[in-house]
Amino acid sequence: MELSPEKDTLRIALVGDYNPEVIAHQAIPLAIDDAAAVLDVTADYDWIATAELNSPEDLVGYDALWLVPASPYQNAEGAFLAARYARENSIPFLGTCGGFQHALIEYARDVLGWHDAAHAETDSEGRMVIAPLACSLVEKSELIELRANTLIARAYGRLTIEEGYHCNYGVSPEFALLLEKGDMRVTGWDEQGEIRAVELVTHPFFVGTLFQHERGALAGRPVPLVQAMLRAARR
Repeated sequence: MELSPEKDTLRIALVGDYNPEVIAHQAIPLAIDDAAAVLDVTADYDWIATAELNSPEDLVGYDALWLVPASPYQNAEGAFLAARYARENSIPFLGTCGGFQHALIEYARDVLGWHDAAHAETDSEGRMVIAPLACSLVEKSELIELRANTLIARAYGRLTIEEGYHCNYGVSPEFALLLEKGDMRVTGWDEQGEIRAVELVTHPFFVGTLFQHERGALAGRPVPLVQAMLRAARR
């Protein structure tokens, strides 16, 4: 059986509510363009507002999906739909900051059966998958330890990295206890052992990070996870 040729043009869906003042939103196009240049592919991307995302049909035809930062989203259900679509259809997926948080809530609801899975920033009832951080990570950087032999570790080529954040919410202790019992595995921790990255081991490329690795593009640095996502999409 012959392998399909690699694609030379990729379509990327950027799901989130675009705001030119959000630093991550400034960085994302630069990160994609740089990764595309490194891989010698053309990457076309569309910003899709969560309020405009009402059906899986809205995402058909995209080679990769990035659930971008800047939450709460205008329509959280649109964010959950995007994460579920990528998860169930083996579409390469990145979730950063709010995207990471909502991908975990979708997984809790639709895979683990936590139908009341909730986000402490927007919900007052339910089981909190996402809870306030003990210390704010707004405009802070920290060291992150990566699990060996994972998508994220292979992308970075090392097991200790330093990245920046803009968030006040992370994985709740209650939910963290469940994450080693299923297919969504923790693959990055801070120095105190708090969860900072996850990936879905049954999926070709499904990675979520609380940190905003895309910001490196604003300083002219390569963004390893974006290169890895495009590489997966090309195949």
